[in-house]
Amino acid sequence: MISRKLEEYITDHISYEDPVLADLYRQTHIRFVNPNMASGHSQGKFLEMISMMIRPEYILEIGTFTGYSAICLAKGLKKEGKLFTIEINDELSDFTGSYFKKAGFGSVIKQLTGNALEIIQNLDYMFDLVFIDGDKKEYIAYYNSVRKKVKPGGFIIADNVLWGGKVLESGNTDQQTSGIIEFNELIRNDESVDKIIIPLRDGLTIMRTLY
Repeated sequence: MISRKLEEYITDHISYEDPVLADLYRQTHIRFVNPNMASGHSQGKFLEMISMMIRPEYILEIGTFTGYSAICLAKGLKKEGKLFTIEINDELSDFTGSYFKKAGFGSVIKQLTGNALEIIQNLDYMFDLVFIDGDKKEYIAYYNSVRKKVKPGGFIIADNVLWGGKVLESGNTDQQTSGIIEFNELIRNDESVDKIIIPLRDGLTIMRTLY
């Protein structure tokens, strides 16, 4: 949502990118379709900062892709903490797992493969932080599934909530756009969370549970 030049300016004025993450980002662009789904340096650093501030014991991520955001979030975990990350594409698991090990989080990040809505039902944890970045048309279902598994005062972050500006287009009927718009309206009217939208990259909604 910001110009490329301004994004480059931001990147030039923040902390250097972790070498493991830089290599992961590069290899993602070389090897995989839709590499822009990786969080990247500025968003990754933001997620790391949020996690560092919260110091969560348990994190849930919906949508691993190649693992960039999971590594960033894992950096803020408490000692003995765990991050559970769910990815439907089982062909990514070996690649992603190798980078979790390179980053020093091989025993901390738990990879779960399959349908997120089914997996979430079987997770017997209360989470301090949830990051939603899966199938956009399923955002409301993800939210409803995880909401009761977030501790009071915990945080939920949803990615891509501005969806390239398509949230402003009237009459757009594709399922992904409709999913984001409907999710945004749900959160707008949900009095159980405090919320703000950050226009970083494709937009992040940060929610704090009030009860």
